[in-house]
Amino acid sequence: MNLDRRSFLGSTATALVLSPLAALAATEVPAMAERPEGPDVSEGNPRSFGENIKQVDAGELNVGYIDEGPSDGPVVIMLHGWPYDINSFAEVVPHLTKKGYRSIVPYLRGYGTTKFLSDSTLRNGEQAAFAADIIALMDVLKINKALIAGFDWGARTACIIAALWPDRCKALVSVSGYLVGSQESGRKPLPPSAEFQWWYQFYFATERGKEGYDKNRAAFAKLIWQLASPGWKFSDATFDITAASLNNPDHVAIVIDNYRWRLGLSDGDVKYKDIESKLAAGPSISVPTITIEGDANGAPHPPASSYAAKYTGPYLHKEFKNTGHNPPQESPGQFAEVIVEADNLH
Repeated sequence: MNLDRRSFLGSTATALVLSPLAALAATEVPAMAERPEGPDVSEGNPRSFGENIKQVDAGELNVGYIDEGPSDGPVVIMLHGWPYDINSFAEVVPHLTKKGYRSIVPYLRGYGTTKFLSDSTLRNGEQAAFAADIIALMDVLKINKALIAGFDWGARTACIIAALWPDRCKALVSVSGYLVGSQESGRKPLPPSAEFQWWYQFYFATERGKEGYDKNRAAFAKLIWQLASPGWKFSDATFDITAASLNNPDHVAIVIDNYRWRLGLSDGDVKYKDIESKLAAGPSISVPTITIEGDANGAPHPPASSYAAKYTGPYLHKEFKNTGHNPPQESPGQFAEVIVEADNLH
């Protein structure tokens, strides 16, 4: 979660960071009022994609992905973030299917059933790698152009594709707006209060943090869910579906490298140097775009006015009520409606 290294944890983290990780994982974040919409408020059997995963070789990866809806329908590619997975969109897809859309939802590198084709491939977590992965997937699936929507890491990936490959992106839906960053911006120190919010990034910069995350993947992820969406009363059943996706053998390596790369502690891959140079310039996005913000987002986020100028084509901003950092899973009907609206934005 990143907006020039500023967009993750809010003031909720302050009282929690001082305790050991095990204690933090057990801490209950005070909940807000229940949402009027949501796939799984407390208990029950949440919808998941279950056994409907397809696999295809694309670029460096064998990608696990969902492909649902009419094969000849307009394509929507939806991208998850950390520490989430494809099931964030499990309730969005049926809405889109009813509207005639074909939904493609891939596991990012390091998640679920997505695996590297070679043991010798660098387990690279830099931002450009994720975008290249999606372009490779589109090529293999013979998808020339798609609506692309995402949140967290997925929003950053979607923004990069829209900025650098606008001919492949029909329209963009991005949670928390323009998330493209650079190592240069990541190296710049922030005020102490802002640095404090990034405790987990500094933790990941150490070998202790890498080992700790590996040993506490589920506990760590649950803590992040609670902090980023303090009003979302997700059930253990909902969380456990996604937690299983974090057991990917490359997950820890990708997550650690992602955050170390942002601080300049990891070099990344030289083959993405030109892409990263373009991204460091903060390219504008010309495709039709709708940005989303949840009014109960526990992660720091700038006002839409601070990034609106980055969108030079048709543009709208939407605020979701009673919604945190994960709008597709917390407010799936609204999220689907925004995708359809973006498709018709001119």
